[in-house]
Amino acid sequence: MFDFMTFWHAHAPIMSILIPAFTAFSLILLGNPGSGALDHDPRQPWRRGISLVSILLSLATAISYFMIASTGQITVYQLGEWSAPFGIVLILDRLSAFMLLLTYALAAPVLWFASKEWDARGRYFHTMFHFLLMGVSGAFLTGDLFNLFVFFEVLLLASYVLLLHTQGKARFQLGIHYVTINLLASALFLIGLGMIYGSVGSLNMADVARLMPILEPDAHKLAAAGGLLLFVVFGIKAAMLPVGFWLPKTYAVATTPVAAIFTIMTKVGIYAILRVNGTVFDDTFSQAMLQQWLLPIGLITSIYGVIGAIGADRLRRFIGFMILSSVGTLLIAIAMANTQAWAAALYYLVHSTLIAAAFYLFSGWITAQRGEFKDHLKIAPQMKQDKLLSIVYLLIALMLAGLPPFSGFLGKVFILQATAQSAHQGWIIAIILIVSLLSIIALTRVGFVLFWRSSRPEQDPTQPEYVRYQALPGRAPARNNITIYVFLSILTAYVVFASPIQQYTQATAEQIRDRSLYVDQVLKKDREGQVISVQAFDPTYLPETKYGGEAPDANAHYIPYVVSPNSLNGEHISSYKLRQIEQQLKNEQVAPSDAQLKPMEQ
Repeated sequence: MFDFMTFWHAHAPIMSILIPAFTAFSLILLGNPGSGALDHDPRQPWRRGISLVSILLSLATAISYFMIASTGQITVYQLGEWSAPFGIVLILDRLSAFMLLLTYALAAPVLWFASKEWDARGRYFHTMFHFLLMGVSGAFLTGDLFNLFVFFEVLLLASYVLLLHTQGKARFQLGIHYVTINLLASALFLIGLGMIYGSVGSLNMADVARLMPILEPDAHKLAAAGGLLLFVVFGIKAAMLPVGFWLPKTYAVATTPVAAIFTIMTKVGIYAILRVNGTVFDDTFSQAMLQQWLLPIGLITSIYGVIGAIGADRLRRFIGFMILSSVGTLLIAIAMANTQAWAAALYYLVHSTLIAAAFYLFSGWITAQRGEFKDHLKIAPQMKQDKLLSIVYLLIALMLAGLPPFSGFLGKVFILQATAQSAHQGWIIAIILIVSLLSIIALTRVGFVLFWRSSRPEQDPTQPEYVRYQALPGRAPARNNITIYVFLSILTAYVVFASPIQQYTQATAEQIRDRSLYVDQVLKKDREGQVISVQAFDPTYLPETKYGGEAPDANAHYIPYVVSPNSLNGEHISSYKLRQIEQQLKNEQVAPSDAQLKPMEQ
């Protein structure tokens, strides 16, 4: 009888990729008329139903993965049943499970909000939404640098379409800039991967982490240069300065639900910086790069973001600059390169993502009630829900500014506590406190313009201003306010359960920094305890299958360590090869101590 739970656990990590992938393909097969006909299309309820069921299933999957990872277990999923570094693997550990749960905790409310009206304003919204989630999930789960690039491209391709959702000249112009910047980043990504592969001979994260410390000096420098290129690429994704100027304007032109879901995309860059520097590169290189480059970049990004927010002329751009400032805070914590700081960064990362999404949704509510003034920070007539909106804004502002007793305050306190282990404690504390003060000033300015200085509505029915004001909605757009309340409730719970969450983030940071544990879990070893690897790569070696003829293979005894038992007993391993394997395993002299593959006889 089919055992669902056994199947689920056996294929655990890949399900978070397959669910959005199959959903997206199913929605494509369902068909899609022109955007103007979506409201009347009988298939639209099916699209919404399939999409919402999928997102709930993905959320449940993320919760189950979080529970698995919370035990400290590192789950390795071998695609094609080939062991790393020869095959592609997915890794489910505390960090990837944490990021997956954040992704779907954000995506589920946003998709529910968008499924009321926004999804009918442009074609393929649900399809691209799930392709985006597929790319984000894959980026968090992959254990291979090249596949990190692949999943980056998947999420970026989906984001290109989502950015242009509902069309418009401004979206198209900034979309071109967004695409150009990311194409440049992709080119740099490939160059960096080529440099790493050319010097290391592998792109598996665990294998690169194992081989980096033992490379020759020249090869190590080449791999380190490749790592610096990856750092630039991840910095572009995370929107750190000087490669993050694109974010405020780009996110400002996106539709409300798209801007909300895009808040997770900068965190993909943060994740990549944390993962690659925590897992792949050796301590000397990582420490030098973090201290010499990342810390000043984080400090400057944080200051620039809040200064840009003070001068912003639109609410959406204001939010974008505040996101930049929060990215800078995260980079500061990562740059301190100690377990306590990384744990604090993870705690603050969740807060900054959810509060930014709630703020973008709030800007949509504001835009709907201000008519022709939209989200421009100009004096306008008092909104019809002025009191409710001001209360919601106050809560968002208190959380975003990092005032007690909210999650932003706790996140910054955790980061400040971690400075005790940093040589730059004074600079970090000063910048974080100054940025917090400037954030309060910036948020006060916005509230002053939107609420305190709002003018009285026109009372004369004969005036056109009166007619225009009466035509404005007196309630929030459908599901908009409820979705904001959901995010604010999550952030409130995030404070209430801060202690167990901090314990989890602390354990996560310790697991990230334990490279030996990661390598031991991912890479297979032979009978002598040596890792099976190819270093340096020998182009003359061709693995034999049943279709490749019969030739003596000095590496036959490695096959049981490289492929799964099912593959070993399958049809693709010839009887001749099986006899070689058995004979070599019986002979103790054929097991070399360095565990390197030998060229086949020609």
